[in-house]
Amino acid sequence: MKKHYLLGYDIGTSSVKASLVDAASGRIVASAQYPDGEAPISAPQPGWAEQDPAMWWDELKEATRRVTAQVDWKGGEKATLADAASLEDVSLSIGISYQMHGLVCVDSELRVLRPSIIWCDSRASKYGGTRYGNFTAAKLAWVKNEEPYIYNKVYKIMLPGDYIAMRLSGGVVNTTASGLSEGMFWDLQNDRLDSATMQHFGFPETLIPDVVPTFGVQSRVCADVARELGIPEGTPICYRAGDQPNNALSLNVVRDGEIAATGGTSGVVYGVASHFQPDAQNRVNVFKHVEHNGILLCINGTGILNAWMRRTVAPEGMGYAEMNTLAASVPAGAEGLSIIPFGNGAERVLCNEDRGASIHGINFNIHTKAHLLRAAQEGIAFSFMYGMEIMKDMGVDVRTIKAGNANLFLSPLFRQTLANVSGATIELYDTDGAAGAARGAGIGAGIYADYDEAFGTLQKMAVVTPDDETPACKEAYERWRAALR
Repeated sequence: MKKHYLLGYDIGTSSVKASLVDAASGRIVASAQYPDGEAPISAPQPGWAEQDPAMWWDELKEATRRVTAQVDWKGGEKATLADAASLEDVSLSIGISYQMHGLVCVDSELRVLRPSIIWCDSRASKYGGTRYGNFTAAKLAWVKNEEPYIYNKVYKIMLPGDYIAMRLSGGVVNTTASGLSEGMFWDLQNDRLDSATMQHFGFPETLIPDVVPTFGVQSRVCADVARELGIPEGTPICYRAGDQPNNALSLNVVRDGEIAATGGTSGVVYGVASHFQPDAQNRVNVFKHVEHNGILLCINGTGILNAWMRRTVAPEGMGYAEMNTLAASVPAGAEGLSIIPFGNGAERVLCNEDRGASIHGINFNIHTKAHLLRAAQEGIAFSFMYGMEIMKDMGVDVRTIKAGNANLFLSPLFRQTLANVSGATIELYDTDGAAGAARGAGIGAGIYADYDEAFGTLQKMAVVTPDDETPACKEAYERWRAALR
C-alpha cells in the first residue's frame, strides 16, 4: 500500500519551518526550521523592512535537509528522501504557507530585481491611503513612483509563496486568488482581478501571474531542484496560502463565525465571516479565505516586541520560558506600568499611523525588569483586545479563540491576560503553519475528502478561561487605552 507523506513549508519572517506529516495517521513525523535564531530584516531607512528572497530559498533548503534527515524512509534501513524517488510505496505532496503582503519583482528572465518589501514595511502608506494601506498594491505603487528604473523592468510580481513555488518548479510563475486579495488586487464581490485597482495605480494586468486554485496541483518540482533538495522529481505543489489564512486552516477554522489567532513576529486575529458590517475606517482587512471571506486584524509590534525585550531588557542568555516566569513574578497590571507595543511601523488598526512604542507610568522606585517584561506581554494582549473591539463592532462575535501552541501562546501569562481581558475561551492545539500547509497539500492532492478529515487528528493541548485576575487585567487595559490616546 502506497504511503503518502505531506511536506509543508512555512516561509516566515524569522525563519523557514518545514513539517512532514504522515497522511494516513495525520501524525507529524518530523519538523525543523532554519535559521536557529532570527533571520535579519534590512531597514535602509526608518519605516522600511526588506528581505532578500534568495535568503528564503537558502533557508528552505536547509530546513528541508534537516526535516528529511529525521525520517527512515525504508523502514529500518538508513535512507534519505532522495531514495524515496525509487520507492514505489512512497509519494509526496507539498504545501506552502508564507508571510503575507510581501512584494517580489522579477524581470523576464525571472531574476529578482530588488529586495522584497515585506509586510511590516510602511513606506507605501502615502500611496495606499486608507483604501490600500501598506499592502502589496501600494508597495508596487511605491516602486513605480520612487524606483521607475526598477519598475520598467518588472515582468511579473509575486508574493513570497509564489516566489518559493517558482523556485521549486524551476520557473513556473503563478499565484492564487487568496494571495491577490491580500495584496488588494482581487475583486471579492465579483471574484476576479480587480481592474479598478489596476487602473487606479496604472498597472498593466500583464504584471499579474496566472491564477491557480488554492487547492490542487499548481506545479511540480523540477529535476534540478529535486537533485538539490533530495526530493522526488515531479512532486506536486498542491496548496498555497498566506500565513494567516493558513493558520486558520491549520486550526480547522474554515466556517462562518470561527476565530483563529497567532502571535508570531506580528499578532493576528482572523475571523471567518460571510456577513459583516465593514469598518468605516478600514482598520481591519477583508481577504478571500477558503469558504468565506476572512476578516483579519493584524498588529505589527507583537512578537517582535517580545524579541526586543529579550535582547535589550532580559538578563543575558535568558530564554523566553525564563522570561515568562520572571514576568509572572509581578502582579497583573505590572503595578501601574503600561507599554504601547506599536514599534514596528505604521499600524492599520491605528488608521495607518506610526505611533511607535512607548512606556507609561514607570516608577524608578518599584519597577524592575520583571515589570517591564510583564507590561510588554500585557501590552501585546491589550493590542489584540483593541482590535477585537473593532471586529465586534463589525458583527464578529469573539467567544472562542483557537490558536496553535506556539510563539506567544506558549506564554501562560500572555494567553491568560488575553482570556481575562476579552472574556473569550482560548483553545490551544498542537499544530503550526508548516503542519497546516502539509495538511492543506493533502486536501489539494485529493488524499482528504474534506477539512474535517484533514484536521480530524488535531490534538487540543489546553483550554484557557478567564480567572480571578480578570478585574485587574481589565483595569490595566483601560489604563493602557488611556495611554494610547
